[in-house]
Amino acid sequence: MTEIFAKITGIKYTPFLCRELNIFSFRELNSALAKEAVFILKIDNQNQIVVSWWVSAKRTRSYPYARVYDSLNFSGKKITIIPILKDEGSEGDRDFLQWDTFSLMSLLGIYVIISYYKDAEHSSRYENKITNQRFDIEQIKLEIKKLLAYQSDALHWNLEQISKAGEIGTKALDSYNKISKKLGVPVHSKSSAEKRINELLEGKEAFMNLSRLLAQKAQQRESVTMQPKEHVNGSKATLTIKNYLGGYYYFTCDEAKIEKNTILISEAKHTEKGDLPALEDIKDGLLKMILFTNLKDVKIKNKQYNPILVLKLTTENKLDINSLKGAKRNLLNSLKKEAKTNKFRILINDDFLT
Repeated sequence: MTEIFAKITGIKYTPFLCRELNIFSFRELNSALAKEAVFILKIDNQNQIVVSWWVSAKRTRSYPYARVYDSLNFSGKKITIIPILKDEGSEGDRDFLQWDTFSLMSLLGIYVIISYYKDAEHSSRYENKITNQRFDIEQIKLEIKKLLAYQSDALHWNLEQISKAGEIGTKALDSYNKISKKLGVPVHSKSSAEKRINELLEGKEAFMNLSRLLAQKAQQRESVTMQPKEHVNGSKATLTIKNYLGGYYYFTCDEAKIEKNTILISEAKHTEKGDLPALEDIKDGLLKMILFTNLKDVKIKNKQYNPILVLKLTTENKLDINSLKGAKRNLLNSLKKEAKTNKFRILINDDFLT
């Protein structure tokens, strides 16, 4: 297993695939969250921010990276709202917020607001599941108002948010207890969740240390697990990044391949049906490209390599790129422009785009 070490001193990247965002007033925040995954929030005549939100604390659900990507064209403050935990009921999943999420958002300059679900509805399909979960809007509004007056960078804001993780986690557990009683739907064991929350209550450092450990374990698991949908030729790799403040962040690469003094670092996206992977999948991959294209001092076992960054798109069936028309052709042209501008390469099946 390849272990890559690198530094990031700042982020420079120009996106070309961000969708056009609708504008809502501050008083319309509740309806905006119900209608849009990403939107511009007009606070008053002087202040606007862009808001994205995560359905779950886990990044593999509902394409949260694609939502964050769509916020990147906005020149002002960019925030993303993430639930501290999401419990879907005893027949569903339960996910907890992890440090690696804070890592990536902080490196990208995204301000995180940790929130929790205050209300929900009984699933019409499953007896012991809940759905249509809704945030505590007043808590989010309060955090947004604080953020408007905040002068420091996203990293420092996010570290302060971590300090509130224990308090918000406790509110989330109390809220799920009320939802469970109201809807008559059992949720997951409270004791195991309380253990996690109690660890967070020890403060910011405990949260960071706990989540770093879990992130490293997840990184190690992911590095040896080949997803069936990923078509790669090289080996998976761990990527440890040091930022300008000396903090270490742990990620994985779908594929790493050494060729003399260069190393190809790839993020892979696959489709079994379409001509190209879904747009949300591609944007998910592009968010990783933002990270990869800003790597400096890339080393393996203290030997420095020149990185070549690759977004690898694979299809189950053979694809004739020249046959793509309409929206797919426009998507490919924008993708080529983004790759050229930000100095990474696009590999579709076995052919690099030129």
